[in-house]
Amino acid sequence: MRNICFVTGTRAEFGLMQSVLRAIRKHKKLHLQLIATGMHLDPAHGAGVQSIEREGWKVDRVVGWGSDSGRDRATTARNTGLAMTGLVDAFVALQTDLVLVVGDRVEAFAAASAAHIAGLPVAHVHGGDRALGQVDDALRHAITKLAHIHFPATRQSAQRIYQLGEERWRITRAGSPGLDGITKAAASPGAIRKVVGRVTPGRFALIVLHPAMDSEQLEYTRAGLILNATRAIPFEQILIVYPNNDPGAAGIMRCWEAEAQADPTRVRAYRDLPRRIFLGLLRDAAVLIGNSSSGIIEAASFGTPVIDIGPRQQGRERGRNVLWAPYASGRLGMALRSMWNNGRPRHFASQNIYGGEGAGRIIADTLAKIEIDLRLTRKLIRY
Repeated sequence: MRNICFVTGTRAEFGLMQSVLRAIRKHKKLHLQLIATGMHLDPAHGAGVQSIEREGWKVDRVVGWGSDSGRDRATTARNTGLAMTGLVDAFVALQTDLVLVVGDRVEAFAAASAAHIAGLPVAHVHGGDRALGQVDDALRHAITKLAHIHFPATRQSAQRIYQLGEERWRITRAGSPGLDGITKAAASPGAIRKVVGRVTPGRFALIVLHPAMDSEQLEYTRAGLILNATRAIPFEQILIVYPNNDPGAAGIMRCWEAEAQADPTRVRAYRDLPRRIFLGLLRDAAVLIGNSSSGIIEAASFGTPVIDIGPRQQGRERGRNVLWAPYASGRLGMALRSMWNNGRPRHFASQNIYGGEGAGRIIADTLAKIEIDLRLTRKLIRY
């Protein structure tokens, strides 16, 4: 059995990878290992490790991560470096054969760096994408250079990986695993009601906003601007999911806490939601507002309208359901009114450029059959 260790740092990324993890767990030649770190350990963002275990997953190791990463980028960098030591110790203790990471988060970068230097092969999902973020674009492409096996979601992303000097035999376009079974995974209205209360499909707005800058005060102001613009549209409810732990997040969280207390009937904020509940809300929302990658990737599978705000997702491929707006009340108001359409919310065809079904199976099968030898682990830039 080949030990495949997935390192997870956030609830969102763990949910996106579940089809891959199930395929690995079921594969007769693979053994799944899970390491939890990052936001999973921060109570301000929900009970991450406990939530994973309640869903029937075994967490093999928990690697410490400072709870104050969102304070500033120097603290985030320090915590990233400290976590690398714990990750290497975990890989050795677990006798890991290959390390699996996804995306562009600092936790994935720490895991890829630790594994590569320790001589372990790294497989990277969703490489080759573009997204400005705070340090996202640079970290994603740095992980690509540290990784030995690549699973991009789109044709463009696969080509970017090749242009970075990676050999074609290392690249397998799999699509986004977050889209595997997405419509079946989304919770029913009854299940949603048990978690968030009664909401009417097509009559509520969903907000997921992450920081784009380090300044807590600036992000607090931006969050207030977005909520005020959303309030001006006659949505029955406004449901908010807390941000990740990037620097500046505390400002957004402070705004959400204050506004949810001031208007609890109409505004509800959640630190953490199970993926199936979030997908159900994403399916049923009149519009998703903010700058989450879920608006760029998953929302198109439901045809849900999305207003992508600001620069965080700049450069990312997107479908016709996504409308961009700046942090400006006038432009944002126009975008919201366009999507609300006088009480008849716009809806789009369920077409997704990030793929359809089968990513989990493709990734697991590739991890099982690829030879782990010097040809794989000793890389030389292609040109």
